[in-house]
Amino acid sequence: MSKCDECGKATTFGRNIQYNHGGKWFRRAPKTNRTFKPNVHRQNVIKNGVVVKMHICTRCLRTLAKRAVQ
Repeated sequence: MSKCDECGKATTFGRNIQYNHGGKWFRRAPKTNRTFKPNVHRQNVIKNGVVVKMHICTRCLRTLAKRAVQ
């Protein structure tokens, strides 16, 4: 998916590590690359009094809802 239009959160990369800890080099836990994708939704959001359709992550949705209540 795309990145968040509000905060810019995008796909990041990391590693999967199997649960096989410790030991010498021949017993070391195998690691593979993986991606961490943000939870992005296409949502209608009121921004500066105008309804705008944008890609927004759930963290930003929660923050916008919190600001609207206060």
